[in-house]
Amino acid sequence: MLTISQLAAYAGVTVRAVRHYHQVGLLPEPARDRSGYRTYDAGDVVRLIRIRTLAEAGVPLARVQGLLDATPAEFGAAVGQIDADLRGRIRELQEHRRRIARLADGDSLAVPDEVVQYLDKLRASGASQAMVEGERDGWILMAARWPEKIPELMADKTARLDDPRTVRLYRLIDELLEVGMDEDRLVALADLLVEMAEESAELGELDRQSEDLGDDAFVALLDSFASGAHPMVERLQELMAARGWTGWIRMERAAAPPSHAEQVPGRARSSDAESALVDG
Repeated sequence: MLTISQLAAYAGVTVRAVRHYHQVGLLPEPARDRSGYRTYDAGDVVRLIRIRTLAEAGVPLARVQGLLDATPAEFGAAVGQIDADLRGRIRELQEHRRRIARLADGDSLAVPDEVVQYLDKLRASGASQAMVEGERDGWILMAARWPEKIPELMADKTARLDDPRTVRLYRLIDELLEVGMDEDRLVALADLLVEMAEESAELGELDRQSEDLGDDAFVALLDSFASGAHPMVERLQELMAARGWTGWIRMERAAAPPSHAEQVPGRARSSDAESALVDG
């Protein structure tokens, strides 16, 4: 007869493991001898080795009992199901590894691949890291609310980076982030935004944008995010209002146009205000 220490040694486990298997019901506790000690026999060693083998193979302890008592056919079916479960876990872990690897550059945190590609092109255009990070954070919000719209929105945003006016817009914002509130730059930025908004309006893009971004509460949240990013946003909104435009993420013509003296001629393209100043 064997002591618990001998049983553990023969089966290649720890005494603590033996006691745990007792607690969960996998290994029946033997009766105690006259001295009060538990004693084990060869059958206990065999059962414990089978338990250890199954556990080391990745079988959850909750399923070990069923396998120990299964018929050959039941055992084969159960092992097949466990193997399928393990393959599923492996795929899940591989996906976790892929995502962790993507997080190394920071841009891919909580944004789709299309946004990452856009941010790469934005960075290549000369935009500062602060600008890129601000855009990334804005698109985290957009992707959370409208994930199905991201491919189309990113295709449009990426195409706009080929427009020199868009590059100029980002450079003006970067300059303002560096030097602070500068009225001349703010006026130039407002003029450029309005010019681009006017062009978007003529092309019907603003109407489509209003339909796409129809959640007024969420648009207000995005506007507040942009406004909180930098004090220049509030001043820009004042300058654009003087030119007949309201809104920020979703730009619209003012209900009552300003006087002729306040208007600035030009044509425009919007929604670059949409995420250009969701940065800051």
